[in-house]
Amino acid sequence: MSLSAAFADLRQAARRDPYPDLRRRLRMLESLAAQIAASKLAVAEAIRQDFGARAIEETLQAEIFPALSSLKHCRRHLARWMRPERRSVEPLFWFAANRVVYQPLGVIGILSPWNYPFYLAMGPLIGALAAGNRIMVRPSNRTPNAARVFKDIVERALPSDVARVFCGDQSVAAEMLALPFDHIVFTGSTSVGREVMHSAATHLTSVTLELGGKSPAIVHPSYPHHDAARRIVFGKFINAGQTCIAPDYVFVGRARRDELLRELSTALERMYPAAETNPQFTSILGAKPHSRLAELVADARAKGASILAPAVGQQGGQTRDLGLRFAPTLVADVTADMRVMQEEIFGPVLPILSYDSLEDVFAFLASRPRPLALYYFDRDRARIDRMLHQTVSGGVVINDTLMHIAQDDLPFGGVGASGMGRYHGFDGFRTFSNQRSVHLQRRLNFARIVRPPWTRALRSLVERLTRA
Repeated sequence: MSLSAAFADLRQAARRDPYPDLRRRLRMLESLAAQIAASKLAVAEAIRQDFGARAIEETLQAEIFPALSSLKHCRRHLARWMRPERRSVEPLFWFAANRVVYQPLGVIGILSPWNYPFYLAMGPLIGALAAGNRIMVRPSNRTPNAARVFKDIVERALPSDVARVFCGDQSVAAEMLALPFDHIVFTGSTSVGREVMHSAATHLTSVTLELGGKSPAIVHPSYPHHDAARRIVFGKFINAGQTCIAPDYVFVGRARRDELLRELSTALERMYPAAETNPQFTSILGAKPHSRLAELVADARAKGASILAPAVGQQGGQTRDLGLRFAPTLVADVTADMRVMQEEIFGPVLPILSYDSLEDVFAFLASRPRPLALYYFDRDRARIDRMLHQTVSGGVVINDTLMHIAQDDLPFGGVGASGMGRYHGFDGFRTFSNQRSVHLQRRLNFARIVRPPWTRALRSLVERLTRA
């Protein structure tokens, strides 16, 4: 079936049943959870095959767990989310009633990326499904095995008049973007996000864009650097740095720069020993991105940076092909003209910058595009508040990295160049709903007295109503 025919079927199904009841939505969410749990090892193996090397445990932790957690959260709270929300009434309309009704938008289009090919397709699908919509998904063609397993899970769990999955190359994505969806979710690069937004404007379709950017980590001199290093290494080097919210670079106080480099090196050696052959260290997906990472490091070295690869080791006699590896690399003595500070890295390369005062860091961040995430390591409440007031980012984590994405009751999304719109939990339910204002006027209605003809008494009343 063609995409346009499938879209027409989904649109017709939405018109036949424009507001699926709670029981039906819960039944579909439960079915989806059961299929994901039953297929979790198949998902992990498919992703391992696509990447060449990725630990099964990493996929279970980073993709299966958050999907199941999101489903559990939705099922627990959906009845409350679906209830009409009472709103206050202006005094002049005392006997009236206001409420907001959350109405399904209709048909949602989802274009998901390759770096977390399961969760970043399943996450928005769960939110759209909880809100009562029909959904069409195009998984990334760069991870065909993961796309196939995702399609199988969705087709087994959900009726064909609720969700459709179309795998294929960029022509499939282009054909999807030409359709008049009621909302589009895109996760990927900023440049492609602009194209998605331009296509959506043809039909005045609203969009949620999750784009990425250069997310900073800032370590205050008072914070224990061994603790910060472990948490930064985890956030940066999981999935070999191919994570939209990974720390892209680190600011450290100048006096403790060497200490942090040592702690980062130690943490890398412990988490990913002999990373170039370690089956628990994920491969880079594709020769072109691998070459680009090498070019970024070469450019930094040529411009005076110090390059460290602490997790490289020799595994004598081991020759099995574990895919395109790029050794975890620390880049010190970084300057702003280096490509590692001008482009989103999206790989296991971590620049380290020294600073003298937090004001210098805040000024630097204010001059750059707003990032998807910001990570700040400090235990002083006043400084934390100052950081929150003087910086802008999609999300913030204090004293850790990545963990905000796993919080189902926090909205997730970017700002400015890092994206727009929010999903996860109730915020996703709202994104995929029409927040319909309903004003109920009762028989007793004070507002009806303020109508022409404009008598002296009415003019006096209107004059009093319009005073500051």
